[in-house]
Amino acid sequence: MKGFSSFSKTKKPSQLLQGLRHMDKVQPSLIFTLAVLCLTSVVGYRFYNQPQLAVGTRSPETIKAPKDGRFEDKEKTEEKRQEARTGINPILRRDSEETIQIEQALYGLLDDIDNLRQTAGKMPIVSSSDLSTDVQEYLLSSSQSQWEKILKAVQKNVPDKLTPKSGNTPQDIEQTVIIELKRYRQQVSDSVFETFLTKISQARQQYSQVMANLYEKKPSALSLEDTVDLLTLNDSAWKQVKFNIISILQEILTQGLPPGLTLDHIEQTINTQLKNEKITNNIHPLALTLLVTVLKDKYNLEIDKEATTKRAEEAAGAIEPFYVEIKKGEVIVKEGAKITQEDFVLLDGFKLSRRGIDWQGIGVTAILVSGSVIIFCLVVRKIHRPLRRRDYLLLCLLSVSAPLLVTFKIPYTNKNLPSNLPAIGFLVSSFYGSPLAITQVLLLTGLTSFSAQSLNGSLIASAAGGLLAAAMAERLRSRDELAILGGAVGGVQGGVYYIINLILSAVPKTVWFSLLPDAMTYGLSGVAWSIVAIGISPYLERLFDLVTPIRLIELSNPNCYLLERLATEAPGTFQHTLLVACLAEAAARRLHCNVELVRAGTLYHDIGKMHDPLGFIENQMGNPNKHDEINDPWKSSTIIKKHVSEGLVMAKKYGLPRIIRDFIPEHQGTLLIAYFYYQAKQKAQTNGTEINEDDFRYEGPIPQTRETGIVMLADGCEAALRSLKDATPDIARSTIHKIFLARWRDGQLKDSGIKEDELKIIADVFVQVWQQFHHQRIAYPKAALEAQPSKS
Repeated sequence: MKGFSSFSKTKKPSQLLQGLRHMDKVQPSLIFTLAVLCLTSVVGYRFYNQPQLAVGTRSPETIKAPKDGRFEDKEKTEEKRQEARTGINPILRRDSEETIQIEQALYGLLDDIDNLRQTAGKMPIVSSSDLSTDVQEYLLSSSQSQWEKILKAVQKNVPDKLTPKSGNTPQDIEQTVIIELKRYRQQVSDSVFETFLTKISQARQQYSQVMANLYEKKPSALSLEDTVDLLTLNDSAWKQVKFNIISILQEILTQGLPPGLTLDHIEQTINTQLKNEKITNNIHPLALTLLVTVLKDKYNLEIDKEATTKRAEEAAGAIEPFYVEIKKGEVIVKEGAKITQEDFVLLDGFKLSRRGIDWQGIGVTAILVSGSVIIFCLVVRKIHRPLRRRDYLLLCLLSVSAPLLVTFKIPYTNKNLPSNLPAIGFLVSSFYGSPLAITQVLLLTGLTSFSAQSLNGSLIASAAGGLLAAAMAERLRSRDELAILGGAVGGVQGGVYYIINLILSAVPKTVWFSLLPDAMTYGLSGVAWSIVAIGISPYLERLFDLVTPIRLIELSNPNCYLLERLATEAPGTFQHTLLVACLAEAAARRLHCNVELVRAGTLYHDIGKMHDPLGFIENQMGNPNKHDEINDPWKSSTIIKKHVSEGLVMAKKYGLPRIIRDFIPEHQGTLLIAYFYYQAKQKAQTNGTEINEDDFRYEGPIPQTRETGIVMLADGCEAALRSLKDATPDIARSTIHKIFLARWRDGQLKDSGIKEDELKIIADVFVQVWQQFHHQRIAYPKAALEAQPSKS
């Protein structure tokens, strides 16, 4: 079947739909009473079985135990079990992927150091037994001036009168280096010593190149001092350092790094391991830097949620039920004494707590509910067109669903299922607009918190998601936008829940173990409620005769069944409809009206002309006028008026929403069918009879909304503007003003909400659209329109 599903060819409405239509005849006072009773019964559920002798109240008399009794204090038992659940330490497990990533980070850093050492050259250059490693390292890292000074001192052929110094000043170290070099020169031949000096010079150049690159790049992992120590280490020492560092890292990762470790804690752990590995003091800072670099802000332990939950439930299950015992004849509570929790357990166990309906609580609930309903009705009257009885029924059903979830406490991971406020905001905003949706979400948040006796983080989070859905759903025009909004609702709901509980929580581990999983749950519930709202929306639309912006867009699809028929059976009317839609949409957009509603309503406003297409001049295509053959203005007027009544019949038959059906009679209002009226008037004057003007007026009603009023004006101006060929904008504007003035004086716009000063704005918009359709075109040369001779 072609077209949107709303154009089902089912002719008979269901029994339920008929019942809802009959409900529109119910008195408003009865609807108000029904809404208050339903909401009061749900919101005040806790007052139905309320004990008069509750905890904190005073006993009116001394009450003794009628017999031996032993009763479980469920509240105390659950409190102890909850303490056991929250008091356990979370079970951790090692994350193998994160462990591998940390190891790879260290290996990569060590490889970078190997490349630096290879570029700088290997140490020692000569055997350490001939020349100490410290001296060789000093020669490699000393400045050029120091190197030249040492060379000059060593190359002097004078007896060495210097003695080694034990101090650590630069002069002492330099003197020690010179002495050792001279001794080495005396031990080897001149050629060997010259070769040594050449190797030192080459190594110094390579070392200078590496250091220059390091100064330029300024690496964050190692300081320049650490880098010097690395480059001057001999190969065997460096291999040992690498082995020790890798061993320490693997041992730390085996023990595990939990999230949340401070940098000081990590450094203390590494220092302890370095001492165990007996790393030398000069290499100790280097090893510490390397390990801190790869372990900082890293962890390879994560909470095993399943195992932790299992352990928590085992701990809770190990708690024995807490019982309160009493012997027959013992006093439970004395007269005038305040009843404690243990007293109440005994009284309730013996059925002496005097449970019954708390009429005072029910009365308070009824007052709160009545006030909320009155506030909502005032908002409806102030900013929304009048609602039908079935609309109030739907709003009541949606309202009742929120406190019902709290009343029945549906379990979900040991928590109450988050409220369905996002779904309510989604649906009410789509059906009735953002202001009503925001009002309902706020009022329901208050009633639900009263029913639950608390305004907890989960309810506030649901309210935040519901307000976002209420504010945005009305503006959405595609399924992609709906999906994005659903995700945003989930994100807001989860984020608000997390922030609120984070503020209230004083235990750091609660943030990681409890809040994040719950926040994710609440966030996903927001997405789930959005999906529920999107899924149920089409059914509610059909059942309660409602429209959403997306459905209006679907109704405007020219492939819909009725529009296809209109284009085929009454093509002139279809073209007229498209032109009227262009005018009406532009005006609606300028006046900030519902553009989608205007577009859809305009496309269907003349579908009734399909009952007799040739009765309307736009479909005659130059053929003889049917009304000339009839030659009876009364019959012609009946044919013309019938396109309204037949259009309504057709719209109901094919399931068009009421808000779209309203365009069919209201775009004509009670206008006079002037052509046939004056034709009849001439005949009456000739015959000397009187005519009734009402016979030539549409039955109405006149436009009740700004949207239908705009379409009436556009419908009246379309034919007049189309007939203007070479007119100027001023002439077009004058023509439009005459039509507007006639409608205004005839009282057709008095209920539409269109103000007199807005008529000028609408007229300017109509002129602009007319100019777009009748802009000047370039005249084609006559030769360009003639067939060109073939060159072949």
